[in-house]
Amino acid sequence: MSSHLRSAAPSRIPHAAEPGRRRALTVAAALAGAASWLLAGCDPQRIRELEEGVSTEADVRARFGEPERVWDEPGGARTLEYNRQPAGQQNYMITIGPDGRMSALRQVLAPHVFETIVAGMPMGEVRRRLGKPAKMMTFERKRETVWDWRWNDGGTQPMVFTVTFDDRDRVLRSGSTAELPDGR
Repeated sequence: MSSHLRSAAPSRIPHAAEPGRRRALTVAAALAGAASWLLAGCDPQRIRELEEGVSTEADVRARFGEPERVWDEPGGARTLEYNRQPAGQQNYMITIGPDGRMSALRQVLAPHVFETIVAGMPMGEVRRRLGKPAKMMTFERKRETVWDWRWNDGGTQPMVFTVTFDDRDRVLRSGSTAELPDGR
């Protein structure tokens, strides 16, 4: 009986535990993070190449690629969401007017936008204003959901803006803290 248990044990060990596989997964994760960082690093150049009232949606997509999400706006305008989370510290909302030309380009992870997130606001509205968060966690016992966005205060300090929602998906509280070296 004990020999059966010994022979069965290795089959229960996940393949990711094998040293070669674990190394490959680590390298793949590092490459994905580096690619995301490099893409975000190119954003200033892409932004300089676009001009409000002149650049078209095709111009925006040629520089930024496919958006994370497209939001319909009143009057036929559309906002393209370009998310740089979780590796980056920006989320861009680029509005294309009904004429097909870019009418606004905003980096929305900033204090003046965070100030608009108020208690009672629906989760969907927060998502629309700030873009997709870097991290989403649910705490069943507390009946709360927490979303985090990474951002920069304009200096060298990485920050995290956190919004806590109740069980009705309404904002309970929000605020910013310095990001710890381990990413928390």
